[in-house]
Amino acid sequence: MSDIEIARAAAKKPIQEIGARLGVPSEHLIPFGHDKAKVSADFISAQAERSDGKLILVTAVNPTPAGEGKTTTTVGLGDGLNAIGKNAMICIREASLGPNFGMKGGAAGGGHAQIVPMEDMNLHFTGDFHAITSAHSLLSAMIDNHIYWGNELEIDTRRVVWRRVVDMNDRALRSITCSLGGVANGFPREAGFDITVASEVMAILCLANDLDDLQKRLGDMIVAYRRDRSPVHCRDIKADGAMTVLLKDAMQPNLVQTLENNPAFVHGGPFANIAHGCNSVVATKTAMKLADYVVTEAGFGADLGAEKFLNIKCRKAGLAPDAVVIVATVRALKMNGGVARADLGAENVDAVRQGCANLGRHIENIGKFGVPAVVAINHFVTDTDAEVAAVRLYAEEQGTEAILCEHWAKGSEGTRDLAARIVEVCEGGTSRYAPLYADDTPLFEKIETVARRIYRADEVVADQKVRNQLKDWEQQGYGHLPVCMAKTQYSFTTDPARRGAPTGHSLPVREVRLSAGAGFIVVICGEIMTMPGLPRRPAAEQIHINDAGQIEGLF
Repeated sequence: MSDIEIARAAAKKPIQEIGARLGVPSEHLIPFGHDKAKVSADFISAQAERSDGKLILVTAVNPTPAGEGKTTTTVGLGDGLNAIGKNAMICIREASLGPNFGMKGGAAGGGHAQIVPMEDMNLHFTGDFHAITSAHSLLSAMIDNHIYWGNELEIDTRRVVWRRVVDMNDRALRSITCSLGGVANGFPREAGFDITVASEVMAILCLANDLDDLQKRLGDMIVAYRRDRSPVHCRDIKADGAMTVLLKDAMQPNLVQTLENNPAFVHGGPFANIAHGCNSVVATKTAMKLADYVVTEAGFGADLGAEKFLNIKCRKAGLAPDAVVIVATVRALKMNGGVARADLGAENVDAVRQGCANLGRHIENIGKFGVPAVVAINHFVTDTDAEVAAVRLYAEEQGTEAILCEHWAKGSEGTRDLAARIVEVCEGGTSRYAPLYADDTPLFEKIETVARRIYRADEVVADQKVRNQLKDWEQQGYGHLPVCMAKTQYSFTTDPARRGAPTGHSLPVREVRLSAGAGFIVVICGEIMTMPGLPRRPAAEQIHINDAGQIEGLF
């Protein structure tokens, strides 16, 4: 059966039953149909004095076309913990329409380790992304409207830094000219679009603690500069209040369930290759009040998602993870060892050993944050015993262990061993989490720290304009902010074709952007784009409604 067929056959429970299991009364659930609901802000605030459960991060090796199954493993581990008698909950991100209709697919897991309703979650869900796009677009309209009606704030139209967004991969919108058509349409200027997940509004929604914090952060956003280079903030445009109104419901976490009827929060959705790649702080913190174990994920490989989870989200939210799971597949390791995708079905232990260098670097990197790591081998039917044994031996040599997981085929039965080991690690209390750099480290040194210690780059290459911009922000009081690296997810370098664990490379920094509301500096490296494009054959070509009225082609 395909993922969508398995999800369609799920025996879902009414969402009120899932909420009751967590102690959420039905009056504090805002239902969206029978199988999903938002949890009210009043209920969330009332849980503040409860103790926190253990926090487990799931990350992975660098992604390959062979597949890693990070979200699938996150769901499988959550189900596995519940299967061995633990009160566990899952926290993941929402899916962007861009990848769904492009090439990556959905974000609900796979096989017998999925979150349902899968189709809803991968499409419009509860409308959070639309609310974020609308709030972002409102600010865009109000900026140009302010300029049109006399420009009282004296905005330099050449220095409007607020880009527009849409939740779709549309390369044609990367650079545009707006306000054409004469006097009635305003003052023409260059502009452009990012994908919604790259919006600072998305980042703010995922990092804000409540509505008051949300509005303050929105107001702090810098949208333009005057001729004297002084900043113009969102609150100067007087858009922060209306934006908060649009985001009021979107701030509330979405409660759904796994195929095994275990609770999950699905909330927020920044990409890890162009933003900070984690689900919302509100969802994570609430889950830690409601469950003894919370399993969350960070986007793409550990060099991007886990680094930002540990350096940005944990730092900002006061979180300290108890354990990290690094997901790897034999297939992905073989690709990192030089095997072509067409040849992955044939046993190749030597290639597995060579590809393990990528896994080893991620293990070493997680150790630099002081958090214990366990490797999950996401099993494929083509894996051989010898290949699995090679991964296990390599993990032992790195001072950890690799556990075979068969959750895709068996659900929670396939992750009992991993779940039991994670409980041991969490209860052992060996985590000594600390971020990789201090708040008062200069901004360029923060970039160098990530580049050298995580990517193993020899140097950071940035022109004087970038370096001067960072110094200006330090003088303006932003030097304490962490850095959010925007880089290809496929490699430790900025070259997506360089797999494995390369050394002797440079990190080119093309541009830096200040996200004053979110509270970080975006560092754009290499050729990474904040508005992706569709592939030659987008997945959208195969998505349709069949004669039975069911969606086909969504994965």
